[in-house]
Amino acid sequence: MNISIKLLSIEDARSLYDFELENRAYFETFVPGRGEDYYIYENFLASLKDLLKEQEEGVSYFHLIINEANQIVGRMNLVDVDKEKRQGSIGYRVGKSYLGKGVASVALQLLLQEAIMEYSVNEFLASTTSNNVASQRVLEKNNFVLQSVDKKKIVWEDGVKYDFLNYIRKS
Repeated sequence: MNISIKLLSIEDARSLYDFELENRAYFETFVPGRGEDYYIYENFLASLKDLLKEQEEGVSYFHLIINEANQIVGRMNLVDVDKEKRQGSIGYRVGKSYLGKGVASVALQLLLQEAIMEYSVNEFLASTTSNNVASQRVLEKNNFVLQSVDKKKIVWEDGVKYDFLNYIRKS
């Protein structure tokens, strides 16, 4: 699959909202839900505007993963950028129907290149849960190293508890 990443803009609001709605149940199997209010379009739009303000301030950079048909297939974000430390945290999600196609690995490569060249970031942090083996593989393929295991467990709605795995990559 041929993909690219593009910086999020307000023009992407409706497409991103539809993508998030379509993949909500799948995403919530790995990360805590955002709550019902988030999925009311006006609330989603207000949240998006807050993200775009962060982006404008250089605190975070939000990217969409786009396929050759110009459809959103995922998100790839660099957040909590510390310009002094040249450090930021990576977060991503890929739509359920695009899993197993290397989308996250390629998109992460693209984001790392952009972060180094455009945002002057050379140290990257990422976290995933112990049950998200696919995410762990994506990080490891992109030279992230397991730094620590956070034993403060997260409780999901089904009552199952998972550890957070914290990764780091220095360029």
